[in-house]
Amino acid sequence: MSGKWWKKSVVYQVYPQSFKDTTGSGMGDLNGIIEKLPYLSQLGIDVIWLNPIYQSPLVDNGYDISDYLAINPEYGSLSDFKTLLAKAHELGIKIIMDLVVNHTSDQHDWFKQSCERLDNEFSDFYIWKDPLPDGSEPTNWGSTFGGSAWEYVESRGQYYLHLFAKEQPDLNWENPKVRQKIYEMMTVWFDLGIDGFRMDVISLISKRQDYPDAPDDAVYTKSYYIGASNGPRVHEFLHEMHEEVLGKYDIMTVGETANTNSDQAIFYTDPAREELDMVFHFDHMHLDYGPFGKFSDVRFKMSDLRDVMTEWQEKLAGRGWNSLYWSNHDQPRAVTRFGNDSDAYREVSAKMLATLLHMMQGTPYIYQGEELGMRNVKFDSLDQYRDIETFAVYEEMLAAGEPLEAIQRAIFLKSRDNARSPFPWDGSEKSGFTTGQPWIDFSPDNTTINAAAALADEDSVFYHYQKLIALRRKYDVVSDGHYELINATDSDVYGYMRTLGDDKLIVICSFSDHKVTYQVPDDLFGAKLLLSNYADSAEVLGTLELKPYEALIYLK
Repeated sequence: MSGKWWKKSVVYQVYPQSFKDTTGSGMGDLNGIIEKLPYLSQLGIDVIWLNPIYQSPLVDNGYDISDYLAINPEYGSLSDFKTLLAKAHELGIKIIMDLVVNHTSDQHDWFKQSCERLDNEFSDFYIWKDPLPDGSEPTNWGSTFGGSAWEYVESRGQYYLHLFAKEQPDLNWENPKVRQKIYEMMTVWFDLGIDGFRMDVISLISKRQDYPDAPDDAVYTKSYYIGASNGPRVHEFLHEMHEEVLGKYDIMTVGETANTNSDQAIFYTDPAREELDMVFHFDHMHLDYGPFGKFSDVRFKMSDLRDVMTEWQEKLAGRGWNSLYWSNHDQPRAVTRFGNDSDAYREVSAKMLATLLHMMQGTPYIYQGEELGMRNVKFDSLDQYRDIETFAVYEEMLAAGEPLEAIQRAIFLKSRDNARSPFPWDGSEKSGFTTGQPWIDFSPDNTTINAAAALADEDSVFYHYQKLIALRRKYDVVSDGHYELINATDSDVYGYMRTLGDDKLIVICSFSDHKVTYQVPDDLFGAKLLLSNYADSAEVLGTLELKPYEALIYLK
């Protein structure tokens, strides 16, 4: 029944807490998203992905859900959500929600009852294990946010598993009653009219039942991968989900699949297997990792980035489908990480990154503010951060003897709060986001980098994104063309071609902050310029002298 409309779509990710506040609470809300639908419609996007808006204590900003069928009152009501859905649909914009079913909040009624006894309906809804003979944890796994992945509960005399915060106990997917409850909940949302789900850490739902210890050299905060990543029944569970729910609706699905390579991704996304439409992989996110994971000041190598992007384009071609992204609510700002966020090159490199990504095969995702070229937040103090992961890594690096200056640098470069500061609607004191005190501080950049300024400047990053989206709609070669590298060993320039029938789309993106000469094959000479991030780029393709971060799209 799937129309595969998502192959032609561009998704815009809204982080509700930081998008637009209409009540003065300092937190964004559903009515704020409704108010700004015309802005998103003007950009040209097809789908909005909403981070979790369910009832939650907000220990992990909504990824700890205490009631899957209730809207968090901080964001509004179910009636508000229905209005958002209806008004978005009127504008031709679909809505997908975040599905968080690896774990719940410890405030969820299922977990409260599970803690009570070993013999009630919910006793086996979570993963409980007896202590080892010495009373210690069942395995040596660490959790993502630091500390053991096991928490002891006196009332049961057992430990429960939490791969994330201790307030986020893992559901037991081995229990068919758990799966049925989840499918029933998903059906309620689909029947309400939503258009799909982004599935949080979905590659972790199946655990090895022997629960092995991690090797001593494993990164502690990811040591659970040995027993939880791409587990033995994950594909069985997702196929069952497709049969029970997904296959009955014309919707899209994208799974967050950390620690999943391109070969494994095919198992998730091959249409014949009837699991998911696409997955978010992390291979390009790992190119600048250090001893403390992403909290590092290492700079990626463009050749490594090109290798990763090319591998996923080639491996999934004709077998699965790519999701294309530079940033999201868990990652720093793209222009700081992959471009050049200096005043001289911020806008031009932001346009370059957009060009490179949006002309590839797959479904592009724009994280809120990316279309403005927003950069990392220059907070003055560590006290301004709010993210649970940032606090955990601060303690970890401090305990490891890292100098405070190095810790602050790593946090500035990689904290999730870089993407979570309030959206700047204008250059006023409160950025047009709220009339109250925001839940997290504004970026000092908001006075100059904001939506009002972007809309008033016909050469802004916003309008470049708008043009890229229009090109995707106009030319089938963007969604359906064959991908091939040009000059695969060039150290400064990422060039590739998309071919469909007689059409050749040529994409050339410089990652250099100085001029470079670039030679394209003679048979591509004469191609006509479709879009550039400079006003004076060569109208006809030949040997090029590329300006810093120049990005070009030609058609032949």
